[in-house]
Amino acid sequence: MKNKKVLLFLAQGFEEYEAGVFTDVIGWSRVLGDEPVDMITTGLRTEIKCKWNFNVRPEIEFDKIDTIDYDALAIPGGFEDAGYYEDVFDERFLSLIREFDKDEKIIAAVCAAAIPVGKSGVLRDRNATTYDLYDGYRRKQLADFGANVQDKHIVVDKHIITSTGPATGLDVSFKLLEMLTSTKNVDEVKKYMRFTHK
Repeated sequence: MKNKKVLLFLAQGFEEYEAGVFTDVIGWSRVLGDEPVDMITTGLRTEIKCKWNFNVRPEIEFDKIDTIDYDALAIPGGFEDAGYYEDVFDERFLSLIREFDKDEKIIAAVCAAAIPVGKSGVLRDRNATTYDLYDGYRRKQLADFGANVQDKHIVVDKHIITSTGPATGLDVSFKLLEMLTSTKNVDEVKKYMRFTHK
């Protein structure tokens, strides 16, 4: 049976930890889970500078993506002062979000990554959340895109997962894995990652 596959979108100024939770959870699943899942990174640039100064090179060029090859889209959040919104508000990426939504494929967004999901239009009249500090600026922005903003750490509305901040990253990653595979698989991965001591 063919492995499920996640597309991890890396934008300029993304937060390393929020990407790392996806690569770790999916990586452990690929090696030790009951249902292996693959992950491929992409971005609009050939080299991306993260918020905390790592530089990364995506594995596949953005214009070579065929959404039929993927079962989910994972999006780490990032920082405006590091150029995050230059990439995530690019119409090419917004169009990709709409394609995943149209096919009802999972979209997992950590923290501020809910903002481009909202800007794409797919959260209109759907429940979602995003970063909640700075006087709720990002939540107001998400509401302006038509989302029903919830005061929760993680919100799942059908196939779209949104969350409030870096602390929720692992939970979002495990939820993504559960939606792609099974609770049993997540439990197995958590066991090997030592989240449980069974």
